[in-house]
Amino acid sequence: MAEGFFFLCMIQLEYEATNGGKEMIIVGCVIEQDGKYLLVQEARKFVGKWNLPAGHLDPNETIFDAAKREVKEESGVDVELTGVCQIGNRVLADDIFASVIFTAKVAGGEPHFDGDEIMDVKWFSYDEIVAMKDQLRNSDLLLGSIDNARNGIVAPLEIVKIYE
Repeated sequence: MAEGFFFLCMIQLEYEATNGGKEMIIVGCVIEQDGKYLLVQEARKFVGKWNLPAGHLDPNETIFDAAKREVKEESGVDVELTGVCQIGNRVLADDIFASVIFTAKVAGGEPHFDGDEIMDVKWFSYDEIVAMKDQLRNSDLLLGSIDNARNGIVAPLEIVKIYE
């Protein structure tokens, strides 16, 4: 980490959805192996779009556990989280959207999918991902996360605190 680098982020989310809005806290991972990145192809709401393995934080789980669970559910691989490469927020009129994207390395398993949520799981080079920008779900989030990871803009996991 560069000398003088200081990273502080606090996300406090308190929201009463009286207007029918919803809270979306998304966790996911940039997984790089041998110069390629693991992406999943959506089978539901964004049919055919490619995305990082990611999903919603569920009640009674940490963001660490949620990220590992989502990667396993969507791609079939187990991961070890190695850092935080992006914290994001999309400003929406009625909903709240915040995301925490980790860097991770494969700890076991082979890519596979169940066909219900995911149509395919593949490794892509960075150039291939950039070239398929129109086929990406949330291309700003996906490319921004990968760019941060590629450029070493990754905070240590210790910046994330789990409160009791």
